[in-house]
Amino acid sequence: QFQLAESGGGSVQAGGSLRLSCVVSGVSDPIYMAWFRQGPGKEREGIASISPNNARTQYADSVKGRFTISRDTSKNTVYLQMNSLRPEDTAQYYCAAGLTGMALVTGNFQFWGQGTQVTVSS
Repeated sequence: QFQLAESGGGSVQAGGSLRLSCVVSGVSDPIYMAWFRQGPGKEREGIASISPNNARTQYADSVKGRFTISRDTSKNTVYLQMNSLRPEDTAQYYCAAGLTGMALVTGNFQFWGQGTQVTVSS
Protein backbone atom coordinates (compact mmCIF):
# COMPACT_ATOMS: atom_id res chain seq x y z
CA GLN A 1 0.00 0.00 0.00
CA PHE A 2 1.40 3.34 -1.05
CA GLN A 3 1.94 5.70 1.88
CA LEU A 4 3.59 9.05 2.54
CA ALA A 5 4.48 10.09 6.07
CA GLU A 6 5.67 13.62 6.81
CA SER A 7 7.57 14.78 9.88
CA GLY A 8 9.70 17.68 11.01
CA GLY A 9 7.15 20.44 11.38
CA GLY A 10 7.06 22.73 14.37
CA SER A 11 7.24 26.29 15.59
CA VAL A 12 10.16 28.57 14.81
CA GLN A 13 10.95 32.26 14.88
CA ALA A 14 11.31 34.27 11.72
CA GLY A 15 14.72 33.77 10.18
CA GLY A 16 14.99 30.24 11.50
CA SER A 17 15.18 26.91 9.72
CA LEU A 18 13.34 23.60 9.66
CA ARG A 19 13.78 20.40 7.68
CA LEU A 20 10.74 18.39 6.71
CA SER A 21 10.98 14.71 5.87
CA CYS A 22 8.64 12.48 3.90
CA VAL A 23 9.10 8.73 4.03
CA VAL A 24 7.66 6.95 1.01
CA SER A 25 6.54 3.34 1.25
CA GLY A 26 4.77 0.95 -1.07
CA VAL A 27 6.52 1.92 -4.30
CA SER A 28 9.62 0.38 -5.81
CA ASP A 29 10.42 2.84 -8.58
CA PRO A 30 11.28 6.52 -8.14
CA ILE A 31 8.46 8.86 -9.01
CA TYR A 32 7.85 12.58 -9.05
CA MET A 33 7.73 14.06 -5.57
CA ALA A 34 6.63 17.45 -4.36
CA TRP A 35 5.85 19.59 -1.38
CA PHE A 36 2.70 21.65 -1.16
CA ARG A 37 1.42 23.90 1.58
CA GLN A 38 -1.89 25.37 2.63
CA GLY A 39 -2.07 28.39 4.87
CA PRO A 40 -5.13 29.55 6.82
CA GLY A 41 -7.82 30.64 4.40
CA LYS A 42 -5.61 29.97 1.39
CA GLU A 43 -5.59 27.48 -1.46
CA ARG A 44 -3.09 24.64 -1.52
CA GLU A 45 0.13 25.90 -3.11
CA GLY A 46 2.82 23.82 -4.78
CA ILE A 47 6.23 24.99 -3.60
CA ALA A 48 8.84 22.43 -4.69
CA SER A 49 9.11 19.31 -6.82
CA ILE A 50 11.82 16.87 -7.88
CA SER A 51 12.09 14.52 -10.83
CA PRO A 52 12.36 10.72 -10.44
CA ASN A 53 16.10 10.71 -11.16
CA ASN A 54 16.72 13.75 -8.92
CA ALA A 55 18.16 15.63 -11.88
CA ARG A 56 15.58 18.40 -11.95
CA THR A 57 13.92 20.51 -9.29
CA GLN A 58 11.32 23.22 -9.50
CA TYR A 59 10.34 25.90 -7.00
CA ALA A 60 7.60 28.42 -6.52
CA ASP A 61 8.80 32.02 -6.60
CA SER A 62 7.67 32.44 -3.01
CA VAL A 63 10.32 30.00 -1.73
CA LYS A 64 13.03 30.12 -4.39
CA GLY A 65 16.45 30.66 -2.83
CA ARG A 66 15.21 29.78 0.66
CA PHE A 67 13.89 26.22 0.36
CA THR A 68 15.61 23.13 -1.07
CA ILE A 69 13.99 19.84 -2.03
CA SER A 70 16.11 16.69 -2.09
CA ARG A 71 15.70 12.93 -2.11
CA ASP A 72 17.67 10.13 -0.49
CA THR A 73 16.72 7.14 -2.62
CA SER A 74 18.41 4.68 -0.25
CA LYS A 75 16.10 5.82 2.53
CA ASN A 76 12.99 6.34 0.37
CA THR A 77 12.83 9.81 1.87
CA VAL A 78 12.27 13.25 0.41
CA TYR A 79 13.33 16.34 2.31
CA LEU A 80 12.43 20.00 2.30
CA GLN A 81 15.09 22.19 3.86
CA MET A 82 13.53 25.52 4.77
CA ASN A 83 15.79 28.46 5.62
CA SER A 84 15.11 32.13 6.32
CA LEU A 85 11.56 31.30 7.33
CA ARG A 86 8.97 34.07 7.36
CA PRO A 87 5.61 34.38 9.12
CA GLU A 88 3.91 33.99 5.73
CA ASP A 89 5.43 30.50 5.49
CA THR A 90 3.07 29.40 8.25
CA ALA A 91 0.99 26.57 6.80
CA GLN A 92 0.21 22.89 6.80
CA TYR A 93 2.86 21.26 4.62
CA TYR A 94 2.03 18.20 2.51
CA CYS A 95 4.21 15.69 0.75
CA ALA A 96 2.86 14.47 -2.58
CA ALA A 97 3.80 11.83 -5.14
CA GLY A 98 2.81 11.51 -8.76
CA LEU A 99 3.37 9.68 -12.01
CA THR A 100 2.75 12.34 -14.64
CA GLY A 101 5.06 15.30 -14.16
CA MET A 102 6.67 17.82 -11.85
CA ALA A 103 4.63 20.92 -12.57
CA LEU A 104 3.44 22.33 -9.26
CA VAL A 105 -0.26 21.69 -9.68
CA THR A 106 -2.29 19.39 -7.47
CA GLY A 107 -3.59 17.43 -10.46
CA ASN A 108 -0.12 16.09 -11.18
CA PHE A 109 0.08 14.29 -7.85
CA GLN A 110 -2.12 11.33 -7.03
CA PHE A 111 -0.83 10.44 -3.57
CA TRP A 112 -0.76 12.68 -0.51
CA GLY A 113 0.48 12.59 3.06
CA GLN A 114 -1.48 13.80 6.06
CA GLY A 115 0.55 16.97 6.47
CA THR A 116 2.75 18.55 9.09
CA GLN A 117 2.24 21.99 10.60
CA VAL A 118 4.85 24.73 10.34
CA THR A 119 4.34 27.90 12.36
CA VAL A 120 6.67 30.88 12.01
CA SER A 121 6.40 33.70 14.53
CA SER A 122 7.66 37.23 14.05
